[in-house]
Amino acid sequence: MARRQGQENPPKPLSIALCGDVMMGRGIDQILPHPGNPRLYERYLHDARAYVELAERVSGPIPRPVDVSYPWGEAAEALKRFGPDAWIINLEMSITTREEAWPDKGIHYRMHPANIACLSAIGSPCCGLANNHVLDWGTAGLLETLQTLDGAGIAHAGAGRHAAEASSPAVIEVPGKGRVLVFSLGTTTSGIPREWAADRERPGIHVLEDLSETTARRLASHLQAFKHPQDVVVASIHWGGNWVDAVPDAHIRFAHDLVDGGVDVVHGHSSHHVMAIEVYREHLILYGCGDFLDDYEGISGYEDYHPNVRMVYLIRLEPGLGRLLKANLVPMQMSRFRLQRASDAEVGWAHQRLNELGSPFGTSLQRDPDNHLSLRWR
Repeated sequence: MARRQGQENPPKPLSIALCGDVMMGRGIDQILPHPGNPRLYERYLHDARAYVELAERVSGPIPRPVDVSYPWGEAAEALKRFGPDAWIINLEMSITTREEAWPDKGIHYRMHPANIACLSAIGSPCCGLANNHVLDWGTAGLLETLQTLDGAGIAHAGAGRHAAEASSPAVIEVPGKGRVLVFSLGTTTSGIPREWAADRERPGIHVLEDLSETTARRLASHLQAFKHPQDVVVASIHWGGNWVDAVPDAHIRFAHDLVDGGVDVVHGHSSHHVMAIEVYREHLILYGCGDFLDDYEGISGYEDYHPNVRMVYLIRLEPGLGRLLKANLVPMQMSRFRLQRASDAEVGWAHQRLNELGSPFGTSLQRDPDNHLSLRWR
């Protein structure tokens, strides 16, 4: 699909901050000012406070209750300094007091609605909701989540009271630079039950049928129906399994098809760790942003993946065209359920790892004196 030609005296670059999965339920919910019912329906742990104890064994005492801004820690300063026009996350939990957990599902995440200020404590992110945890507490839990986000004025996409709402974008107005349209999509490969898909009369999320070329063309046509000439389109996709090294060929083909169809940024997530970065036809593809905020601290078994490394992706785009101009990554890590700047050792690992993963895609990262990682591409 043809793109518009550049204009004379173009506006200033459009700045977008992107993060991976954000989960403030379970253990984090228990240290916030309004903890919900700690009961869990997991195989090994039955009380959310046990996740606080796991983290404390590794990192030391965690105060409680904490201020609503506490979990964001030093990420707040990184975001404030960047001053993004838009900030996009994958919100991987339900915000509800409902007690009816989805049956035959091993993990259920929820945050008490009274803790919603935690989500907007450092500036309201746009939340992608098409993932495998937003319906953990059933349709009633999803509806309460939507109501709570709307009441707090937090933009969201990917879930709704019917299919039309679930497949509609969140629209972020950026004065002088157009709009950012955020579409949130999920695949069953990430653990989303097929029955979570919204239809004409049933609440649910935007679930992709598959990752075929036909689906990509159909989706691109759908996205273009919302797009104005000055808009930038972000496709935020929850796809693939956890703890995987290689990007599936199907993801690569689908991401390329989306860019060919007019998507400007592909924001991939689901893997618990960072994955490869590609710049395709001057447009950014993040195949897996990794976890950003959660209560996994103290859980062992995947040390080779350095799951404690968290990443803030700070990008600048050409308004209207969505062409990538610059991208910086800020490595973070969790300690006592709070984000802090990553250690030199963890930054070194992330630098080396992302260079290895990016090599087949022609991308690399330069480590800057401030321990940011600057993206380079062919």
